[in-house]
Amino acid sequence: MADAKTPAERPLSPHLQIYKPTLTMMMSIMHRITGAALYFGTVLLAAYLVAVASGKDAYALMAAVYGSWIGKLVLFGYTWALIHHMFGGIRHFIWDTGAGLEHPTREMIVRFSLIGSIALTLAIWLFGGLVK
Repeated sequence: MADAKTPAERPLSPHLQIYKPTLTMMMSIMHRITGAALYFGTVLLAAYLVAVASGKDAYALMAAVYGSWIGKLVLFGYTWALIHHMFGGIRHFIWDTGAGLEHPTREMIVRFSLIGSIALTLAIWLFGGLVK
């Protein structure tokens, strides 16, 4: 009977335990998370539009739900996810052109997308609160 061959020693693929988390890595993960969260937010937007089309009673119910503190918190999170995902898409578009891949520039773009998404979300909500 032939001897069974032992498997060849192969290097193991690196795993998350090997890598030191960087801001670029975390923002890439957040880009994926916000993309998934936008699916849920789109359902909320569709429910609002259906309520508007359904009449005063349905709209009043949705206005009460979205006007509550938890509703506003969810809408704030949806706004941030939308803006953050947009900035992440712009960041990836820049990188797809081959620009901004060097270490200092890459970190600057990532910081801008994070700070910009927070600042723009706050500006939208502050402006929306002032317009009422």
